[in-house]
Amino acid sequence: MTVLADLLTALRTGGVEIIDLTAPLSDATPVLELPEQFGQTARFRLEEISRYDDRGPAWYWNNFRTGEHTGTHFDAPNHWASGRDLADIASVPVGALVAPAVVLDVAAHVAEDPDFLIEREHIDAFVAEHGPLPEGGWLLCRTGWSARTSQQDMINRGEDGPHSPGLSVEAARWVAEESPLQGIGVETVGTDAGAAAGFDPLFPCHHYLLGNGKYGLSQLRNLDRLPATGALVLASPLRIEGGSGSPTRVLALVER
Repeated sequence: MTVLADLLTALRTGGVEIIDLTAPLSDATPVLELPEQFGQTARFRLEEISRYDDRGPAWYWNNFRTGEHTGTHFDAPNHWASGRDLADIASVPVGALVAPAVVLDVAAHVAEDPDFLIEREHIDAFVAEHGPLPEGGWLLCRTGWSARTSQQDMINRGEDGPHSPGLSVEAARWVAEESPLQGIGVETVGTDAGAAAGFDPLFPCHHYLLGNGKYGLSQLRNLDRLPATGALVLASPLRIEGGSGSPTRVLALVER
């Protein structure tokens, strides 16, 4: 038990900091927008059951309704057609829920171009500076997009469609098929760039990563508080049988 005891001591004394990467869930949480002909996800809603009143004098509780892919959430492989026969969210191995992470910071590029795409060359430059990507780890993409907390700002829709950063087709394919990573994490409403409906294949992060049994985390916050390497991410989705994803509490452990 020495390792766990040492970790507990580090947490209590500040040697290891816990950083919450999760956006709060409310009826104002931004949600994915699909073309009108497709089904739409539900916004988060609380329905009060009782609040210390005649419906329940000593207790307060609620029902809630939301989509699996609302707020900070975890994409399981079966979320996309390319991974339809792979794991649902309840079948994601617990080992994948605790994994190392690296942070690729492209916020300065995104500030100049909201459609900025992360290319292989950006990942290669990161590796050249910081060393190999972690086996079974996350590539967290810091874009500064988490500062956009309203539906309008998060989607950033123009006359020609939404505008937000993401991975290029080739970068998504490489992460899915050649890298040692288990998935990516982003600050945007979903793992793909805003213009990805026009890519080939469309929505390449979903297509390649989920089709290769990998995962996605979306709507992360506080990536600016993480080091480029060395963080340990704990992602805890609900274990929904047959589910394609789940709102998720995502925490990072960082040595100080």
